[in-house]
Amino acid sequence: MADTFTFFRETLPQKIAENPDLLKVGAVYQFDVAGAGTWTLDLVKGEVREEPAPTPGCVIAVAKEHWDQVIDAPMMATQFFMTGQLKASDLTLALQLQRILG
Repeated sequence: MADTFTFFRETLPQKIAENPDLLKVGAVYQFDVAGAGTWTLDLVKGEVREEPAPTPGCVIAVAKEHWDQVIDAPMMATQFFMTGQLKASDLTLALQLQRILG
C-alpha cells in the first residue's frame, strides 16, 4: 500500500522532474490530508511543499487512509468524492489531477 508521506516527499517531486509537461496544468493544489498534514502541489513553480498554499486554486480534503488508497488506485478518488470522503473546492482542477496520479 502506498504512503502519503512518501508520495508527497519523493514520488510526486520525481514525477514532476521527469514530466515537465505536468506544469502545463498551471494550478496550485492544497491537500489537507487528515493524519498527514497539509501539502502544496505548485504546478506553476514545479514544487511540492509541506505547508498550506497562500492562494490555492483547488483544495483537496481527505483522510490519510483514503488518500493512500487513491495513490494506489486513482479511480478510487471518484468513489470517495461521491461518498463525501474526499472533497474538492474546484472540480475542474481536481479532475486534472488524473494526469498527475495516473
